[in-house]
Amino acid sequence: MAGIDFTQVFIQFAVLILSLSVHEAAHAWSAERLGDTTARMLGRVSLNPAVHVDPIGTILFPLIGMLSGAPIFGWAKPVPVNTLNLRGNWKQKFMLIAAAGPASNLVLATIGALVLGVVRGASLSTSETVQTFFVAMVELNVLLAVFNMIPLPPLDGGNVLAGVLRGNVADMYERIRPYGFLILYGLMFSGILWRVIGPPYAMILSALRPLTLVFG
Repeated sequence: MAGIDFTQVFIQFAVLILSLSVHEAAHAWSAERLGDTTARMLGRVSLNPAVHVDPIGTILFPLIGMLSGAPIFGWAKPVPVNTLNLRGNWKQKFMLIAAAGPASNLVLATIGALVLGVVRGASLSTSETVQTFFVAMVELNVLLAVFNMIPLPPLDGGNVLAGVLRGNVADMYERIRPYGFLILYGLMFSGILWRVIGPPYAMILSALRPLTLVFG
């Protein structure tokens, strides 16, 4: 425990809670806009972390990762969507709802990069902790966006892909849904997962870096 930077852990944890709350609220908001009020009735169209937190996925697993130095892995309570309530092409609407979560994380990462540029440009002597917060906001949100767009159910990317596939291919794909998390764990512990998400993660961070220098 002596080598743990608890300030860094607190900042990362706070950013993760914020980011997961925005992510799930984006799913809930988009579902309501597209015709399904299930999330609204359950109070999920909210930025209040209390309605989105999963004790294991949002608190326990991330804290273990942060305190041990292992990769940060976590999730919030999924937003329920009743596809029977979606107007028009329900598959297309469900794809948009799924994509809304990662998209919201990219928006947060962009905002974080811009604010980081402002803070650095201001050269405030007290801004080190603030800078750490917004660096974490950029990095964690890019990571969440890229991770969630892995085309594997039940991740958002899997739900987007499920909306694209048709016929027998779609049926075959749906059969792996119950095993999605097992496959994900296998990819994670084998090291393959980072080889998959590492390049797009680095590419997006590189694209955002100029924003942190705009006001510098």
